[in-house]
Amino acid sequence: MQLYKNQQLKIYNSLSGEKEVFKPVHEGNIGMYVCGPTVYSNVHLGNVRTFMSFDMIFRYFLHLEYKVRYVRNITDVGHIVDDVDDGEDKIAKKARVEQLEPMEIVQRYTVDFHDVLNQFNFLPPSIEPTATGHIIEQIEIVNQIIKKGFAYERNGSVYFDVVKFNENNHYGKLSGRNIDEMLANTRDTDGQSDKKNPQDFALWKKAEPEHIMRWPSPWGIGFPGWHLECTAMSTKYLGETFDIHGGGMDLKFPHHECEIAQNEACTGHSPVNYWMHANMLNLNGKKMSKSTGNNLLPGEIYSGGSPFLSKAFSPNVARFFMMQAHYRSILDFTNDGILAAEKGFNRLMEGIDILKELQPNSTSSIEIASWKQSCYEAMNDDFNTPILIANLFEGIKFVNLIKDEKETLTASDLKILTETLHSFTFDVIGIKDEKNTAVNSDKLDGVVEMLIGMRNEARANKNFALSDQIRDQLLALGIQLKDGKDGTTFTV
Repeated sequence: MQLYKNQQLKIYNSLSGEKEVFKPVHEGNIGMYVCGPTVYSNVHLGNVRTFMSFDMIFRYFLHLEYKVRYVRNITDVGHIVDDVDDGEDKIAKKARVEQLEPMEIVQRYTVDFHDVLNQFNFLPPSIEPTATGHIIEQIEIVNQIIKKGFAYERNGSVYFDVVKFNENNHYGKLSGRNIDEMLANTRDTDGQSDKKNPQDFALWKKAEPEHIMRWPSPWGIGFPGWHLECTAMSTKYLGETFDIHGGGMDLKFPHHECEIAQNEACTGHSPVNYWMHANMLNLNGKKMSKSTGNNLLPGEIYSGGSPFLSKAFSPNVARFFMMQAHYRSILDFTNDGILAAEKGFNRLMEGIDILKELQPNSTSSIEIASWKQSCYEAMNDDFNTPILIANLFEGIKFVNLIKDEKETLTASDLKILTETLHSFTFDVIGIKDEKNTAVNSDKLDGVVEMLIGMRNEARANKNFALSDQIRDQLLALGIQLKDGKDGTTFTV
């Protein structure tokens, strides 16, 4: 029998504002859609935290033996600067500034996105569709919304009629906003916009002659609105009604609110049963921002190349640090915080390493089954990883007591302890099991020694840029160089 049949999972639904017992549309199967990155710049640490939260959720569903279709999109067109309809497409703007083709920008930052997530041991989604790969589907949805009377065309652009939709529906139910208040607090833009109402949003935008991302449509040459792609791709791969839609807290409004409106306008019913939102990541008590300099890139964690950090930290430690906070709580990234997380991580890994040395006994003095269930209860309570980690440390306490011959476990109970610690640490939280990563150490030693020689030669020639590059790239791979009076050594 599948594990999920013995566990009652509760999920906080942003739509109802309550924890609800999870019941998938189709028993044993889960459809989950998560809004992916807009690939016009390097992925930042706040993005990583959001995607890591849903990676953990995906992992727990798999652990419970659900069959999961996890769709996470790539936004490669249509995301407007400042999220306003009259702005400029973020990717088109970047391409114009750097004098590159838009798809060169997309390729560069999609590769960066995947590289960063691989460093943090993410599982790949089941499907990773792109907005540009689904233009036909988006045009068809616009046609359907126009036919239902909830959209109108003006000068080659198509807008969603929020006021018309709100006559018999509730625009604002996810974010808790009131349409009358929104309209009252919006400047009058008569003569400045093609919209009937300020709150209307673009489904399709007319492309001006200088706009480099453009497609033919029934309304002329243009490009899709930002919100439209997720409606098209989620329903194509998961159906008109699916289980979970996730994203960052900042996407509640307008993005997810508009998605709900588009879906309901097309089908007459809500598209998603459980809306989930991961919270923000701050740095030293303040919002992360490139413009203010209060910013930390993922690569700076494991290179140590940031003034905010006293040393380099492995991606495993960074992941463990983030899992110590609940996905719906704001997490403050500090040097002291990740130093403390590193100590806890090392203690957890040392305890797991001791497991294989333990000898079984004829009796058990620890109630291991109830401890195991406490791990499930933590995750079943809206994926409460902080409580789960506390329970894992309780398991490590058992390990040390058994090692010191103060407690005992039978062979079967010792197997439960071992399997539970391994499953929740490596499979659910997503820590990479580096002890079991196969490495040919002789060949590795030879390659690293060769690179150390190249680095020494670069330093002798005062080519410090190359020297630093070799050091940083080795560190990104988990190999740390240490310079001493007797030469350079390395640790993996």
